Formats: sequence, C-alpha cells, structure tokens
Amino acid sequence: MSGAAGCQGGGGGGDDDRGPRWRRPWKLLALGLLSASSVLAAAPGAGAMSKEEKRQLGNQVLEMFDHAYSNYMEHAYPADELMPLTCRGRVRGQEPSRGDVDDALGKFSLTLIDTLDTLVVLNKTKEFEEAVKKVIKDVNLDNDIVVSVFETNIRVLGGLLGGHSVAIMLKEKGEYMQWYNDELLHMAKELGYKLLPAFNTTSGLPYPRVNLKFGIRHPEARTGTETDTCTACAGTLILEFAALSRFTGTSVFEEYARKALDFIWEKRQRSSNLVGVTINIHTGDWVRKDSGVGAGIDSYYEYLLKAYVLLGDDSFLERFNTHYNAIMRYISQPPLLLDVHIHKPMLNARTWMDSLLAFFPGLQVLKGDIRPAIETHEMLYQVIKKHNFLPEAFTTDFRVHWAQHPLRPEFAESTYFLYKATGDPYYLEVGKTLIENLNKYARVPCGFAAMKDVRTGSHEDRMDSFFLAEMFKYLYLLFADKEDMIFDIEDYIFTTEAHLLPLWLSTTNQTIAKKNTTTEYTELDDSNFDWTCPNTQILFPNDPMFAQSIREPLKNVVDKSCPRGISRAEESLGSGPKPPLRARDFMASNPEHLEILKKMGVSLIHLKDGRVQLVQHAVQAASSLDAEDGLRFMQEMIELSSQQQKEQQLPPRAVQIVSHPFFGRVVLTAGPAQFGMDLSKHKAGTRGFVATIKPYNGCSEITNPEAVKEKIALMQRGHCMFAEKARNIQKAGAIGGIVIDDNEGSSSDTAPLFQMAGDGKNTDDITIPMLFLFNKEGNIILDAIREYEAVEVLLSDKAKDRATIFKGKMIPNYIIDSNLEMENMDQKLPENDSHRQNSEEATSAFQDVGEVSEEPEEERSDVADPDSLAPVNADSDSISISNQDSYVPEPDEASAPEPTCTQGDNQPQVQKTETESNSKVNWDNKVQPMESILADWNEDIEAFEMMEKDEL
Repeated sequence: MSGAAGCQGGGGGGDDDRGPRWRRPWKLLALGLLSASSVLAAAPGAGAMSKEEKRQLGNQVLEMFDHAYSNYMEHAYPADELMPLTCRGRVRGQEPSRGDVDDALGKFSLTLIDTLDTLVVLNKTKEFEEAVKKVIKDVNLDNDIVVSVFETNIRVLGGLLGGHSVAIMLKEKGEYMQWYNDELLHMAKELGYKLLPAFNTTSGLPYPRVNLKFGIRHPEARTGTETDTCTACAGTLILEFAALSRFTGTSVFEEYARKALDFIWEKRQRSSNLVGVTINIHTGDWVRKDSGVGAGIDSYYEYLLKAYVLLGDDSFLERFNTHYNAIMRYISQPPLLLDVHIHKPMLNARTWMDSLLAFFPGLQVLKGDIRPAIETHEMLYQVIKKHNFLPEAFTTDFRVHWAQHPLRPEFAESTYFLYKATGDPYYLEVGKTLIENLNKYARVPCGFAAMKDVRTGSHEDRMDSFFLAEMFKYLYLLFADKEDMIFDIEDYIFTTEAHLLPLWLSTTNQTIAKKNTTTEYTELDDSNFDWTCPNTQILFPNDPMFAQSIREPLKNVVDKSCPRGISRAEESLGSGPKPPLRARDFMASNPEHLEILKKMGVSLIHLKDGRVQLVQHAVQAASSLDAEDGLRFMQEMIELSSQQQKEQQLPPRAVQIVSHPFFGRVVLTAGPAQFGMDLSKHKAGTRGFVATIKPYNGCSEITNPEAVKEKIALMQRGHCMFAEKARNIQKAGAIGGIVIDDNEGSSSDTAPLFQMAGDGKNTDDITIPMLFLFNKEGNIILDAIREYEAVEVLLSDKAKDRATIFKGKMIPNYIIDSNLEMENMDQKLPENDSHRQNSEEATSAFQDVGEVSEEPEEERSDVADPDSLAPVNADSDSISISNQDSYVPEPDEASAPEPTCTQGDNQPQVQKTETESNSKVNWDNKVQPMESILADWNEDIEAFEMMEKDEL
C-alpha cells in the first residue's frame, strides 16, 4: 500500500529523494489512490475480469487512438482540430463561427500539443519524439488571434508542460529524447508571458480572453472590454502556472495564479461558503449567483485540492474542505448534484444537470468520500445506458435537456478513479461499455465524431482536442497493469486536461513562501477532514461487495418517476434515518411524500377551485422532531415562494395579423425568447409575410430558402434547441421566426407563458426576433395560410393600433377613432396591465406572467413549482403559502394560527377578480372559427377591399 495506511497531516513514511518525506504517500491521492485490488480482488466472488480480456480491451483502446490520431495528422495537421465528417482541419476564420467554442483555437496545432503526453502514456514513444519535433518546428505562438485564457492554459500551456515532463523522464531513462534541450519548456514560458497581460485588473482575476500577439490594451487587440469571467476560468490556473514557475524558476506565474485564487476565496458567499458561476473581474461582484459543481465552477474546486497535493500549501486544502462541506450540505442530493442560489442555498437554481459534473465522483475519490462518489457515478452510468452517451444536460427526471455530446471524458475519468480506489471489476465493465459505444455510434472513417443528438444518433463535424488528450488516456490506464507502463504513473498528478505534472515540483524552486492566507474557516463536523490522504483499509471495508451494495438501489433510478425518493431509501444500507423532506423536492402526486407530510403533522386539503392546500398541525406530528421538520418544510416553502416571485421573466409579446382580411384585428399572445432581437427595444417590431419552412422542425439546414428569404418563418417545436432553429432560419434569410407548439390543443388561455431559452452557448449571433405560439394560436395562422395563402404578420412587444399599422393608408374613421380611444385607455393603465388591455381590444389576451394578487389578511403568495424555475412548463405546479409560524407550538397552543401551503394542480394560481374572470370569458368567446370571425368583420373587410382597389 506504499505507506498509505499511516498518512496523517503531511507526515509519515516514504523517502522519495525528489520530494519531502510525505510526498510518496501522496501518490495515492494524486492519481486516484493506490489500487485497492490487493484488498478486494483476491476475495471470492468478486467477478474479476480476466487478464486476457483486460489486455484485449487495452489493445482496442490503442487501436481507437491510432484511428483518431492518424486521421488528425493525415487530414488536419497543422490545423487546430480535425473535422471528422468532412475529413479536413478546422482553421479558425475559415469555418463558420461557433461562438465561444472557437476561442480554444489559436492556430497553434492544438490537438497535437494536447496529445503529447498521451502518446507516452500509451507507450508510443517514437510517435511522441516525432510529435515533439513537429511542435518545435511548426508551432507559432505569436499569432494575431484572440483566445480563451482558460482553454489556452489547460490545453496548450498544460500540454507543453506535460510534454516536457515526460520528455525529461524519457531522456533520463537514456533511450529516447537524448537530443531534447527543454524546447517545450521554452515554448511554455513564451506562452505564459503572452497570457500574463490578461491579469492586468485591479482584482487580479484575469480577463477571459487575450490576444496572443497584442495582449489586452493594444488598439489591435480586439479584446479587453469584457467585465465578467467564470469562476473556473479564473480559478483553474494554479497547477500550470505554478509548474511553469517551478520548472523555470520564474515566480511571477505562480504569484498571479495565487492572487486570482485568493480573490475568489475572499469573495465567496460567507454564510453558505459557496461561489457563483460568473464574477465581475473588476469589482468582484457575483454576476451569476447560482452555484454547483458543473460548468463554470467545476475545475476551481478540483484545483484547490490538487494544488495542495502538488504544492503542499495547507491553505488550499482548508479552502477545499470548507467548500466541500457546503457542496455536500446544499448541492449534493445523492445521487443528484443540483445547482442552488449562493445566498439562499436551500433553493434549487435549476432542475437539470450538465455533463461536466461527471468529473465530481473522481474528485470525491481523491477526497476520500467514496459513498456519494459511487452513487453519483452509478446514476450517470444509468443515463449513459439509456442514451448511449451522457447528454450535455439532463433533467432531474433524467430526460434530455441538451442533446449534444462532444465526446467528453469526465465520466471515463471518474470511472478510472473509482476502479483505482475500489478494485471493483464492475468499473472495468463500465469502461468496456464506453469503448463499445464509441466504436458503435461515434466512429466514422476519419476519426470519431461528436454526437449532435444522443436521441437520434446524429453526428456533428467535430472532434475536440480533449478527446485525444483525456479519453484514451483514462481508458488505457483503466485496463493497463503496472507492467504495461514504461514509467510510474503515480509519480505524477493529472491536471484538469489530464496532463502530467511531476510531484517532485513541490520542492523545486520554491520562490514563494508557504503561508496560510485562508481566514474565517468554518468548523466542520466531518471526520474525513482529519485525513490529508485516504486510507483504503478504513474507506473500503475488506468486502468485494462494498461498492455493489451502494450501487444496487440505483440500478433502475433512471426509469423511476421519482429518483430522489429512491436515493433517500438508504436505511437498509445502514446510513441512518431518512433525511427530512425538502420543499424543493415535494410533489403532491408522490404517495411517499404525502406519508412524510402526515408524519410531520402536515395535512393535505383539496380545494374546490382545484388547488391543494397544505396545513400544518404541529400537535399532530409523530414526534417533536417530526414537528420541527414540518415547520422547517413550511419555512422552506415560504422562502421558495419569495424567491420565485422575484424570478425575472420577460413580458409576453404579440403576433398581429395585418394582412387582408384581418388588418390588425387578430392579436395572438406570444412567448418571448431569451435570445435574438429584443422587441421591447424595437418599437416598430418586425413585419413580414409568413412562410412554412422545410423541414418543419427547423433542426437542420432549410431546404426551401427561396420561400423563406425576407419572410417570417413558421416552424414546429421539438427535436432540437430553439437557438438552433433560429440560426437555421436566419441563415436561410428569414427576418423573424415563430415556433408553434406541437402539443395538440395547448393554448395561452390555459397554460403559463412560455419563454424560449438559449442553448447554453453564446447567442449573440442570433439577431432576428423569435416568438412562441401555443398550438391553438398557431393554428389560427396556419388556417389563414390555407385560406388566403399570403398572410402578413407583425411581431412586436405589444399590439399596435391600426392607425400605426396602416400609416399612410386611407382607413375608415371609425377604426381610427376606436384606436385613439384605446390609446387613451392605455395611458391610464399601469404598464404591466397595458399589454392585457391592448390584447383584449385586439381580440386576444396576453397571459399574466408571475403576477400575484396578494390578500394581506391571509398573507398569501403564489409561485411556480420548483421544477418550473427552468423556462416554462405547461404542467408546472404552483405553491401558495400563508400565515407561517417559525416555532414548534406546545400542545396548549393548538388553537394558534396554523401554517398552510397551497399547491395547484396544473398551473400557477392567481387570485382572480370578477373583472379577470370576465376577461377570460371574453377571450374564450373571441377565439372562434375563422368563418365566424370573418362574418363579424364583414363591414371592415368591404371597406378595406374598396381602399385597396382605389390604391391599385
């Protein structure tokens, strides 16, 4: 076990002559623990994979790597990346922009640099030597191009340092790289200096982008105006920058990286000890205040722990432990990891998870917290078995949220770490599944193609550099035995891009004195924090069924309707009593939840208006502890209600039919988009004839661009992201878009307003307006097209009066007078009511968005269900809370006002006045068959027809 059992507080056995006394045991933590196979594999019934099968799978990984690498070198080099569907290189500026994704490309042969140390791990030393010579000869780092500081650091600087690390190792062995004279290190230092201008901020946080040639301030830099960066972007520098300082003796790099980490730590939310996703680089204010372990934050936590391993500074471990305690308290809901608000961490910030959090089980293994690592990994594996790959994002009920999969390696990384920690052959089978899926679904003649949609199996012309840098490295190490390696992998630590940095750097060129700058730590009640490295004899009982016993309850988690209920049923595993029910988890349709409510003294009452009311009687609780849980549950409901009332939503928009024979009298309630043209800032709106696109879902290139050009495109909801539809129709020349709901019978008069969200990427390239119509409203336009062919509409922030629409035309006086009358009424109404008033005058009503009618005597408020925090859900629940107490009443206080909580069946409930009810009836009457509408407007039609004849 290499001294692992006695590892305490930085002391203990080990005598590596290139590191401190405790460095040798730290190999255990650095690379996923020493293999526990000596503990587990010998036990009977472990079901170990045969040595021959492991060897065959390792050889298969080598063949797959050769297929990807050789195609890159043949078809793409010296380009940054391979486009495997078209068998050519991706050169920035020569291909259509993909937004922020392209910031990783700097015309520096990215894939080759990122792959250098992978070649050595896979025993391809001759190919490595040739690759290093190509990098030295061909790569230019002085390009006039703006790149991501984060991506360039982890991929290029990390790749050069990893290549240098294994190059000097091979040179010392005396067979290869005898000519090598630190050329890669010189290039790394050059690149480090090119990244330093990005740190020219008062906070010490780097700008997110830098020009390799001109830096930040230069007039030709074309960057330096950004104000925000992600936490991971600023907090994932310390390993590479410190290694560069230790290798070269130039301390400035490590100093800048430490300053950035110090600033983030000081800006953490002090009550929750969480950090947000995005921070202002000048002021330190949190821009995005949601917190999780996935995209935007992930590697910040990883680098705190690994910086302690590599640099031996206790402050990094203390910071990590503080954050980890907060993560496990608020974000971890095994097997789920859900984002929360940093100021109100009991509230979920979203109801889906992104695939980047798949690294976290591996980090938990390094931490030594094995049970939640096994649980989350198993949940992710079940998602993979359902979709073949891990979608970019998926919901808490395991539906696809974002369907792409760019061949990310994080799950393979955690699989490797869990196998090293447990020795459980189950994880070899998981690796085998990954190999089979890659070959079956992603392999193409020129490499491996990313999945555009895991549901359909469609490909994207993309093979990112991290696929070669990380995926094959972890898969090969998973199946390799120690004798298969030409060096000891445990002498190195992995960066977030899986580049290798030697552990002996901890005692080399220590130009910065270690000091504990961490202040105000929270006392943490967690015995794991007494360890600075895990002890396999303590962590993993000498039982080959240990990991299986944790996985078993999660085998069918993806197919269950309520996975969180399953995850809580851990009593049989000896994990103690079930945690109390959280308000964010509550579902009125879940029998187990209703039983828990009853135990807490909370009863459920069905009201005549269809809502469900929750009332707590503390004296009816099973125990005083259950009563406290019940009050806590109700308090969370109040907090949830308050938070959701503050959720900012865009107001509804209008689609107004202005062509013959409607002439602006039909106004349809439309949902806005969180991307594209902001119609509230373009008062004139966008006007044009509508055209149905082919394919109707708009998820691929439009095949009838001649029919769509300069028109407003109609398309069906579903099959891809809204932003993808917008880009496709914009490319075809459309001036706007209307997405029609594919849910038969849906209508704005029965469902909450729908807002179309982006795809998680930069959507600044979308410049046209996009609106959403429910099925009933959309059919009005489709019916009009069938009857009149040419249908012209106006997309605007609110309905326009007909005098404005037909400005310059002869319009009957009675129409103009009625519109002037309507304008006068609008001026008397508050702004948030004017939308509704206008639409009623124009024969269609807008839905209220998050509007609450409060009754002070009942202290009532209504909010959407936690699941509806994500944009729109036609069947989202609503919760209403009233008269909440904050203490457990004694039995003699039973007559005191009791906390109540009301939940609606299908949609947010609003206390309606008689006027609102009447307007609802008016709307129902106004949505009539086309023939009836035309009959009512016969006189207007004749008048406008006469006007048109006069003009002709």
